[in-house]
Amino acid sequence: MRWKGCEDLGLFGKRKSGKAKETAAAAVQTSAFSNRRYARMGSFANLGLNNRVYRSLRENVPVIDAAVLKIIRLMNDFTFETGSAAVDAEMNGFFEAVDVGGNQTGISAFVSTYLSDLLTYGSAVGEMIADDNGFYALYNGELSALEVKRAQNDLDLEFYNGGKKLPRQDLIVFSALNPEPGSILGTSLLRGLPFISDVLMTVYHTIGENWEHAGNLRYAVTYKPADGDTDAGVAKNRAEQICRAWQDAMSSRDTVKDFVAVGDVSVKVIGADNNVLSSEIPVRQLLEQIIAKTGLPPYMLGFSWSTTERMSQQQADMLTTELEAYRKIITPVLIRIARKYLEIRGVDLPVSVKWADITLQDETEHARARLYTAQAEKLLKEGCNDG
Repeated sequence: MRWKGCEDLGLFGKRKSGKAKETAAAAVQTSAFSNRRYARMGSFANLGLNNRVYRSLRENVPVIDAAVLKIIRLMNDFTFETGSAAVDAEMNGFFEAVDVGGNQTGISAFVSTYLSDLLTYGSAVGEMIADDNGFYALYNGELSALEVKRAQNDLDLEFYNGGKKLPRQDLIVFSALNPEPGSILGTSLLRGLPFISDVLMTVYHTIGENWEHAGNLRYAVTYKPADGDTDAGVAKNRAEQICRAWQDAMSSRDTVKDFVAVGDVSVKVIGADNNVLSSEIPVRQLLEQIIAKTGLPPYMLGFSWSTTERMSQQQADMLTTELEAYRKIITPVLIRIARKYLEIRGVDLPVSVKWADITLQDETEHARARLYTAQAEKLLKEGCNDG
């Protein structure tokens, strides 16, 4: 049955035309490069930009390096799932032993390095070493050797090495941490810390110099000539004798020598009257800023600052949220790797990543929580039965 007046209407009520209308390729309209004709000529971004600064932070401030490693260890535990037990076992077994860069084994090692680059530099790149015949290895890309630019649609990315476009773009995985709108590169977790860390290292350097001076004392020997030694020659000879005697007493290492002088002679330690500034409060203030940026509770980094049990639980919950956010960035990369493996094997199954539960409390706390839950359920059942 045909409805009157609808002869020229197609699917969803759209009117048919005699000639099919060509649709332009989808492209971003709100990009900064959209309306500039030659913008792409200088749109390359080097992935190694500012890497030296953030690498130096991890090398010189131990608490920053420890924080990054803690985050990696807390979240790096997962398996692949496809719904088929046989495929899951085979795929997870393969990735547990997959070659990673020639010096490591297992996809966990790949993810650890990948996540380390992501947190430290804001961007991470990896490569799947695979072809139609098999999946061989995973490789953590060298950020300093790669450039990235926008594709023609201002949406997709293209990777280059030495100015040459990489031939197998489909084998490259890339992640950016909290990128700014329109930016290709991500934002380092350590952004904002170079200034704070520089002040902290200045304080530590000053403390070291003060202790170096305190451990290697300098003395001021003062001789005041008596009334009978007003002659300049006599005073000079007396001062030279005192100097030689003092040097002989101080240079003796095997035996103890006394210093004996005649006249008004005083010996003082240089700088002993000056009080060394206390560094405990300023150092703690700087460390608080650094730890706040990492999102880790202070007790996880060995700082026994005053805290309550309830505050510790809240900090643990906040950290769990942070780790879940990092997992959401890594999950698409893992799914893409797993899909490439299944594609090469000729398996057409959906794949997902199952992350292990994040445990920040000890087993005693978990057992107590399960006990309280069981007691609450029992009380609810008894209340329902009584009603």
